[in-house]
Amino acid sequence: MKGRVNLDSFPTDLITEIFSRLPAKSVGRFRSLSKLWRVMLHRPYFTKLFLSRSSARPRLLFAVERESEWCFFSLPQHHNPYDKSSLVVAAEVHTKFSKDTKRYTCSYASGLIYFPDMSICNPITGQSLAKLRKYRKSISFLGFDPIGKQFKVLASDRHRVMTLGTGEMSWRKIQCPFPYEFFIHESWGKGICINGVLYYLVCTYVDATRVNRIVCFDVRSEKFNFIDGKGFWETNLINYKGKLGGIDWKHDVDSNTLELCVWVLEDVEKQEWSKKVYTLPENEVVRNFSVLGMTNTGEIILSEMYTSKTFYVFYFNPESNTLRSVEIQGFGENRGRVYAFVDHVEDLNFLKIES
Repeated sequence: MKGRVNLDSFPTDLITEIFSRLPAKSVGRFRSLSKLWRVMLHRPYFTKLFLSRSSARPRLLFAVERESEWCFFSLPQHHNPYDKSSLVVAAEVHTKFSKDTKRYTCSYASGLIYFPDMSICNPITGQSLAKLRKYRKSISFLGFDPIGKQFKVLASDRHRVMTLGTGEMSWRKIQCPFPYEFFIHESWGKGICINGVLYYLVCTYVDATRVNRIVCFDVRSEKFNFIDGKGFWETNLINYKGKLGGIDWKHDVDSNTLELCVWVLEDVEKQEWSKKVYTLPENEVVRNFSVLGMTNTGEIILSEMYTSKTFYVFYFNPESNTLRSVEIQGFGENRGRVYAFVDHVEDLNFLKIES
């Protein structure tokens, strides 16, 4: 047809550069359109280049839990820091999963979402990457080993591990490190994987005395360790520039201010923590909110807990003590519980993890 452009005639380097700037979902579609493109877009050089480009443009990933479904949205994480006004950003709609009464939580690691009673899913492409058999009623977490490039599911209170992408997947029993019985309470938001180590909060009882601890599970070696929980309980565990961190907060109704207490594990071996307290400037942050985490640029991100006609995300810069608000459009008016994850990066290596 007249005017049609034959991309196969373009230099390979130019095509590679163009595709490296596209979303992962688009790359997946183009892989099926041409044998040449399929070979080119599967090459290690391209997947490495794509990851480099994607890492430079991290996104906020939102999982909205509604009555009958999970909906996934995302938007660029970074906005103009010099714009003092409230920004308005449209969220990009990705995919939906049907939800039954048992599917009340999900967890996140290295770009993938884990439903304990369903599967591992890519929230951007909608691809179901691995069907899992849940281990009884265990509380479980998804972790990622960046060296071996493997995802593992830990059934924390049963001491079982399942490695993904190994053919016929099955649960394996690992050595129990606990010298006494312990109880895990509400697990949502209390597990995070940082540099191949999965951290989560537990409540242990020693001589009838309650002790809060942080369990450290090395995804690669499958070894456990304990860290003093510093009295953490309603604490959000965060990735603080590659270190384990935790954030507590207190809202002063009289002054309409929010106080953030940020803990950082400075020395793992000595279990030494640093502590900083920040008072956020007066703002409309007076409704229910949650701490999403800290971005790779050092901003703490907060968001409202439930969708509404107007939904806000707040960026707090500790160094300048400034608070910026961003209005998010596109979630719809139906009320839903919001879970969100910072520094989401698309990686083509994990479009398929089953062998």
